[in-house]
Amino acid sequence: MNPDASLSAPPRRMRGIVLLGLAVLGLASAAFVVRRPLLMSAPACMAGRWHGCFDTFNGVVLMTSVALPLAVLVVWALARRRRSAGVAAAWRTSSAEVGMVHGTVPFVWMTLMPGAGAGTVPGRVSPVPLRDLVTMGAGGIVGNLLVLAALGFFAPMRFAALASVPRILALGTGCSVLIETAQYVLWLDRVSSVDDVLLNAAGAVLAALASRRWWRTTARAAPDRPRPAPASAG
Repeated sequence: MNPDASLSAPPRRMRGIVLLGLAVLGLASAAFVVRRPLLMSAPACMAGRWHGCFDTFNGVVLMTSVALPLAVLVVWALARRRRSAGVAAAWRTSSAEVGMVHGTVPFVWMTLMPGAGAGTVPGRVSPVPLRDLVTMGAGGIVGNLLVLAALGFFAPMRFAALASVPRILALGTGCSVLIETAQYVLWLDRVSSVDDVLLNAAGAVLAALASRRWWRTTARAAPDRPRPAPASAG
């Protein structure tokens, strides 16, 4: 028996509980701050109306928040299924998969919302770096940093091939270029800006650095591979 392992387990578990509590407290504080604008779109969302809910930032954020318990339930179901099959790192893998989807799709949806002149105003491009950044404002900068943050945070936890900063940078840049291209091609009355690409990629890298201690590496067992059965004695 290794006494060091038994002594280090409780502090590690307590650290996880503290981090989870801080995360819940942070989410609750953020929800309290933005509660008024979110509640403005609550009637349209609760009535299932597209206009006023899914075509507004507040409505998308509200529905994303409402769907959070469902996302947690999906994580639990996937992790339980994997654990029963003997898959290693079941909770980390399940959390990463659901987190990538739940944390990225709403932001991508908001970036592709059409403007007032959608369909009539041709696509516009702003190719000069840092020109839009000075007029974007704090809200625009933070929003662009968050677009691919969940992808950058969870992708290296799920895929060993993405467990490096240059690869996350390439992933974030590629995804952002696709988003900006879609804005231009679909005539959404939005400006396809190189500064958006820079901020989206930077947000993915910063989020990846925040999750670095949980990155999946090739040295570890693959999470989707069942653990080998112990050899029988004799």
